[in-house]
Amino acid sequence: MRLRYAGTCRVCNAALDARTEAVYERATKTVRCLSCSPPVSADVAVVIGGEPPAAPEAPGAGVAVVEAGPVDAGVAGASARREYERRQAKREERIRAKHPKLGGLILALSDDPQSTTAWDAGALGEERLGTRLDELATDTLRVLHDRRIPGTRANIDHLAVTPTGIYVIDAKRYVGKRPSLRVEGGVLRPRVEKLMVGTRDQTKLVDGVLKQVELVRLIVDEDVPVLGVLCFIESDWPLIGGAFTTRGVDVLWPKKLYPRLASDGPHAAQVADLHARLARAVPPA
Repeated sequence: MRLRYAGTCRVCNAALDARTEAVYERATKTVRCLSCSPPVSADVAVVIGGEPPAAPEAPGAGVAVVEAGPVDAGVAGASARREYERRQAKREERIRAKHPKLGGLILALSDDPQSTTAWDAGALGEERLGTRLDELATDTLRVLHDRRIPGTRANIDHLAVTPTGIYVIDAKRYVGKRPSLRVEGGVLRPRVEKLMVGTRDQTKLVDGVLKQVELVRLIVDEDVPVLGVLCFIESDWPLIGGAFTTRGVDVLWPKKLYPRLASDGPHAAQVADLHARLARAVPPA
């Protein structure tokens, strides 16, 4: 759509002047520049040449609306972005109510707490990875973003359905931190694998992905591999090596992931059906 006011692309942070053509995302009430636009889903409508009419009179009548397909692919990072904005708005409301005269100044001179900014960082990581996954999407590489796990408050960041199987991808943005595998025990004690991010034990991230993998296996119920992935964005990876597998979950970075998703495999004919089935079973968050 043509922007009424100047704005900023929430993916690449490019400045967008008023009247610039851009993509409006209903789920997050934000905009993307056209170069960062994913394939259109039910939550995204691209309008060229002005505001869309309620019902176009005829094709090519001056306003072209790109219609969504039958499968809602979701918007990457949408639920994390909403939670960040909710917490930010609640803090602002609380401060302004407590300090009617100085609230604006307090907000200008103070930062959001880490418990709030963590949602922003997580959303940005999902958005950036989701944008690239959408660019890679083909008839045999189909993706879903930000899927709600029924009966829980948890979500799956990304699902990629490919000829080699279904990838359950959890995006993590730990800027400047190095993921590594620590192995304890072995000969006389049980072997224990721990996922370290910097100096912190983050093995719980592996536990979370394994639960998501099991859920997807129950939905698919076919002889199709379901693979768990922890994809760390903007982390401190070494120049040589770095990627590893722990308890069946691959730990890597985006450029290491993309070739795996694009590989040929024996399940190409099942991609469309599996994609649609997963979209119905795990709706957008």
